[in-house]
Amino acid sequence: MSDQTEPSAAERPTGETPSAPAGETVTTETLEQAQARAEQAREQLLRAYADMENLRRRYERELQNASRYAVESLIGELLPVKDSLREALKAGSAEDLDPAAALEKILEGTRLTLGILDKALAKAGLTEINPQGEVFNPELHQAMALAESAELPPNHVIQVVQTGYRLHDRLVRPAMVIVSK
Repeated sequence: MSDQTEPSAAERPTGETPSAPAGETVTTETLEQAQARAEQAREQLLRAYADMENLRRRYERELQNASRYAVESLIGELLPVKDSLREALKAGSAEDLDPAAALEKILEGTRLTLGILDKALAKAGLTEINPQGEVFNPELHQAMALAESAELPPNHVIQVVQTGYRLHDRLVRPAMVIVSK
């Protein structure tokens, strides 16, 4: 504890504050500078907060648009498939063709359309899982039935009932298979 007592306001020299340590004086000018720096820091903080809010709103808007229009490129790739199917229907319904020729045109159009669709899906990252003759993998295949097989050892895919698909590294649909026992 100190023997000194704090002087009263009347005894205190001008510009000195009671909170100043012994021997130091705070001038009005120093106090004004500190207040100006504090006000400047407050304004910078408010501007930074406003910038962060604007950035957050813009990010949310971009995220919403990205999810809304994420399939835009895939749709662009699939539109030729729709056009091709429409043309196949027109060709198959032409009145001047005999039924065999119409059927052949429809089959040809269907093959071409499937090729276009396969390219579009592959471009989007979709790959087929067709495990005919491979070892059964429960992570990629779903066993529909077990059957005897003279050609394949046990636990191999005898027949693929439905092709499976992966989107990049994620399984979209497992291949439905019949497995040897």
